Amino acid sequence: MSPMPCDDADEIAAALRRAGDPETAAGQRRYLKSDLEHLGVKLPELRALLRPYIRSLGKDDHARRQLLTTAGCLWLEPVFDQRLAAAILFQRRQDLLTPDDLAVLEDYLRDSHTWALVDTLTPHPVGRLLQREPVPVGAVLDRWAADEDFWIRRAALLAHLIPLKEGDREWPRFSRYADAMAEEREFFIRKAIGWVLRDYSRRRPDLVYEWVAPRTDRLSGVTMREAVKRLPAAQADALMAAYQQGRPAV
Repeated sequence: MSPMPCDDADEIAAALRRAGDPETAAGQRRYLKSDLEHLGVKLPELRALLRPYIRSLGKDDHARRQLLTTAGCLWLEPVFDQRLAAAILFQRRQDLLTPDDLAVLEDYLRDSHTWALVDTLTPHPVGRLLQREPVPVGAVLDRWAADEDFWIRRAALLAHLIPLKEGDREWPRFSRYADAMAEEREFFIRKAIGWVLRDYSRRRPDLVYEWVAPRTDRLSGVTMREAVKRLPAAQADALMAAYQQGRPAV
């Protein structure tokens, strides 16, 4: 008999409940200010629990459909651990995803309401898609970057983390998004801009300095502190001094 669509998800969900810890669950729920049910599965255990299923997936379109079905079944219930498991499945098997699957990921992003899910669903799943299919994925990200939902805007920014770790092609797009969002008051947008700048400065401190310098009067302290962390001390000091004086550094 063929397995029912949610059989794999049901097995994973049952294993998550067995691995849960009420004390950990209570702490996670407080920390994330979450309305979801939390089982309290620690992240290393959750990843280990998913490993056999991840390895069982093939590399064809049937495997892609399996992935989408299992993740969808896990997401159906308002259980944080199940939704995180679904996000990790996409993270670990991003190679199976196509640009058409961005609609599914977008639905999950809109339903996440926490960085813990958004930041798992975005950098590898969406970022790797952007590397493979820059034109269709870039068009979706352009729309996300102007979305009313700040979690979707955050996803548009964080989708550049992986591409910018490995190349410069997406720097103009990220620069455009970050410039448009530079004066936003939402913490999670400010932090995301700084996070991407900080990571990119490991490879291209020159470009990060040149981008930040004329904007030190517009960027938030959260963004600035992240952006300068990996810059040479002289550059970091000059940028922070200009920020504190409320003027552009150049």
